[in-house]
Amino acid sequence: MRLWSHADFPFPLPAGHRYPLGKYRLLRDGIVNDGTVRAADVQTPEAISWDALGTVHEAAFLERMRDGTLDRRESRVLGLPWSPELVERARRGTQGTLHAARDALDGQRVGLMLGGGTHHAGRASARGYCLFNDLAVTTALLRTEGRVQRVLVVDCDVHQGDGTAELLGPDPDAYTLSVQCERNYPFTRIPSDLDVELPAGTGDERYLSALADGLQVAARAFGAPDLVLYLAGADPWEGDGLGRLALSFDGLRARDALVLDHALQGLDAPVVVTLAGGYPPDVRDGVRINRQTVREAIARARTDLTLPPPRATS
Repeated sequence: MRLWSHADFPFPLPAGHRYPLGKYRLLRDGIVNDGTVRAADVQTPEAISWDALGTVHEAAFLERMRDGTLDRRESRVLGLPWSPELVERARRGTQGTLHAARDALDGQRVGLMLGGGTHHAGRASARGYCLFNDLAVTTALLRTEGRVQRVLVVDCDVHQGDGTAELLGPDPDAYTLSVQCERNYPFTRIPSDLDVELPAGTGDERYLSALADGLQVAARAFGAPDLVLYLAGADPWEGDGLGRLALSFDGLRARDALVLDHALQGLDAPVVVTLAGGYPPDVRDGVRINRQTVREAIARARTDLTLPPPRATS
């Protein structure tokens, strides 16, 4: 199975910052060292072009992001200090999600980006650690290529996908399902097609029941998509610093299995897995959750393929 990672592209962070930058290299190296995948199976995406980002994002916003001329409010809302390295990494992460989608559509059935799920980024704003919205950009570019038309987003990050709702909500050929903790960031919601708001402390049983119901509501309302974009956030975990939904490790594994099986069997649609957020006090717990997701994805992917070489986006 081919996977995509931008782990070799770190960026400067102040000491003690909450963003789990080290997790991505630990995850990539861990799944290679334990034999889950071969080193050659994990590939590094190139940086997506600015023109490709412009299919979704406002030109003036992209210019500010490229040049590092964000104003004080924009920098505060982003939550990360601007640097050329940060922008390079974000561009590579967006391209990685696009490549993972192409892998899924090319017969692998499950594409996997070891990162991504940047669901807070809007048309003209970077928010909540998210510079560019890889989900909306991937949707736009695949449509340009004639690969897909109807796309279902299943967002299981603990935070509502406000940027994705902004960009894809008005689109009749896209459906956004977001399962999140109520009274949590973002505190001003942009409505998804279906928002499932859950109270703090929900736990495994109630969460999985609500997710299953949400998937069925989306299936009845939208039908079968050409592609599913799945955000497998680690932050619903009971020990997460920003979560509060109180899922266990086993509950998160069951969540991944539920979404993947719904997409592949229930909807007969290929699925792209992105990892979205996760902020545990010990980064190793986030790595453990993400490794579970990787294993569930690989268990359902076709690995007997010779995939075509990745295509750069002009």
